[in-house]
Amino acid sequence: MSENAETQRIEPNALTCQPPAINPEYVQGWRFGAILVTLLLINTVSQIDRILPYILAEAIKTDLSLSDTQIGLMTGIAFAVCYTLLSLPLARQADRGSPRMVLLTCLLVWSAMTAMGGMAASFVFLALTRFGVAFGEAGAIPSGHAIIARIIPPERRGLAIGLFSMGIPLGTMVGFAAGGAIGDSLGWRTALIGAGALGGLVAMLAYLVIPLTPRIAHATTKPEPFLASSLRLLSVPAFRWLVIAGVALGFASAPFYAFSAPFLIRTHGFTASEVGMSFGLLQGLMGIIGTLIGGRGFDRAVRSGTGRVLGPPAVLFLISSVTVTAALFTPIGWVAILLFVPTMLAFAFLLPWAFGAAHLVAGPGKQAMASSLVMIASGLLGPALAPLMVGMISDAATEAQIPNGLGLGLLIVPVACVLSAIACLIANRRIADLIRKT
Repeated sequence: MSENAETQRIEPNALTCQPPAINPEYVQGWRFGAILVTLLLINTVSQIDRILPYILAEAIKTDLSLSDTQIGLMTGIAFAVCYTLLSLPLARQADRGSPRMVLLTCLLVWSAMTAMGGMAASFVFLALTRFGVAFGEAGAIPSGHAIIARIIPPERRGLAIGLFSMGIPLGTMVGFAAGGAIGDSLGWRTALIGAGALGGLVAMLAYLVIPLTPRIAHATTKPEPFLASSLRLLSVPAFRWLVIAGVALGFASAPFYAFSAPFLIRTHGFTASEVGMSFGLLQGLMGIIGTLIGGRGFDRAVRSGTGRVLGPPAVLFLISSVTVTAALFTPIGWVAILLFVPTMLAFAFLLPWAFGAAHLVAGPGKQAMASSLVMIASGLLGPALAPLMVGMISDAATEAQIPNGLGLGLLIVPVACVLSAIACLIANRRIADLIRKT
């Protein structure tokens, strides 16, 4: 009974979007823009470092004599396990300490490990560097969201989260386009080392621009362990369905990004540069459109007071499940790329809606933890298992001389898109029920 009562004390304040009781000093004017641009650059660099092995996979596979299964392990389990295991404690530190310090430290770690990946001479060493990249990137989104929650006015946080989230599609665009071009001309090692150096420069900018954030004064002298806080949040049905949607999203997005480039190269004869330019630029464009429109749309949905904050992304996921299925079996390369576009848009469009909804349900002072739990949901099982499953299906089909084996493996993507849509619709209804009760 006491746990239920405490949940009810937290949720009304969160779901009606009232400002936190700590009354932080919100940034305004040019400082507002400078901070958001810096956060955007940080998230962009994070995504570049994460995405580069995808576009460079064929070159890495040839140079190090790897199989598709090993590529799936490197881009899946090697990254996902470390990323998700560290996300929650780093989010806890961001919530209770200095999110600025967490963000800067994480940025330096993942940049250094990306550069070290360019020196790998074996699968084991390369996989270890991916663990290191995951170690750093685990704290990026939670600490970024904690900074936004502390210094950005509540009525502009949907826009801020949308702009911050735009770093994911922008990083994907730059990672695919520049990574493919550099990989073809200078080699995959140069691409990784250059990306690591870029991260170091962005860390210097972040140190100068992002201010010290106000500390949250906690009411209790004995803070609740982060595991207990997480379980308390997961006990809320609306948040549970957000987590389920995140799990399904991971099974859709991880293999889509890990194997779309190899699929287009092998099946339709594109070069890495051609895939990087076409796929990457379209992904960037859809990401910009999706995150900006998604952020503004989420703000409007919250202001409506209905609590229905996940319907539009659910509809888009249903549409993308149809188009991505068609893309895997069309005989025309450019048509396949165009049919991938709704899925690119769906992934970007969901980000501000999902994180914003998680923050609403979690309440003040728990935004980083909420972001971390959603990240764990989308970043553990799906990224760990789905690329590996696709790689195993592709290898088995190749052995059996079945054509389009990689396309068959990628059918995981549309199935997971449908499951994401269903979970979003259920979460949409649960959050609306919470709104009516408050």
